[in-house]
Amino acid sequence: MNSILDRIVTDKHTEVALRKQLIPIKQLEHSVLFEHQSPSLSTRLINSTSGLITEHKRRSPSKDCINQNLNVQDVAKGYETAGACGMSVLTDMKYFGGSLEDLLNSRASCEIPLLRKEFIIDTYQIVEAKAYGADVILLIAAILSRDEIQAFSRLAQSLGMEVLLEIHNEDELQKSIMPSLNMIGVNNRNLKTFEVSLETSRTLSGLIPDEFVKISESGIRTVEDIKSLQPYGYKGFLIGENFMKTENPGAAAADFINLLNA
Repeated sequence: MNSILDRIVTDKHTEVALRKQLIPIKQLEHSVLFEHQSPSLSTRLINSTSGLITEHKRRSPSKDCINQNLNVQDVAKGYETAGACGMSVLTDMKYFGGSLEDLLNSRASCEIPLLRKEFIIDTYQIVEAKAYGADVILLIAAILSRDEIQAFSRLAQSLGMEVLLEIHNEDELQKSIMPSLNMIGVNNRNLKTFEVSLETSRTLSGLIPDEFVKISESGIRTVEDIKSLQPYGYKGFLIGENFMKTENPGAAAADFINLLNA
């Protein structure tokens, strides 16, 4: 039986092939945003007391509907006002209800670094990310070979973007370590069972070389969760669902950051 990740990747190959026909790379390279100077998410995380990376996410395969009612521009502005270090924007439509327009609208309404959260399987999507205003791309080790991670990360950096590599276990980490990464994110969600455990971040922390900014993703709900991970060297904490399920994610993020810094 194929996992949800296998199904997403299969669909993504079909989707990207179609997008390439609709909008050629040359056209993407003429985007106004191609000249946009990207702020550094890794620098912000290093210098931050909260390390909070917020997220815009309407739904997910594990949670179905999270929040369909919010305007992405309002969410982006709210997160920026709250003091978030950056914002992750889901651009997958079929499984997460996101779009590249969400990225574009976020870029138009805030200055904080934007991460294109996507299942990247082709260099086309990296050029696309730059053209739509992303400052950071996500590479998922579970779906990429070492050669792909190297080619994709080098391309992203050559376009002025940073690279966040996501891992779930030690094997994924060992095959992926290379100089063209900026940040390494540990996803606490088991891709096979969808169970979440912060123990994953604690276990893998000592294996991640210090030159990479460490980020913990999934299952972070409370200020205590963050405080329990900070001694392990984590500088970034990705929280999406927790804020998105409220009526005002920006206000929820502001309250969270105030509590964390109290």
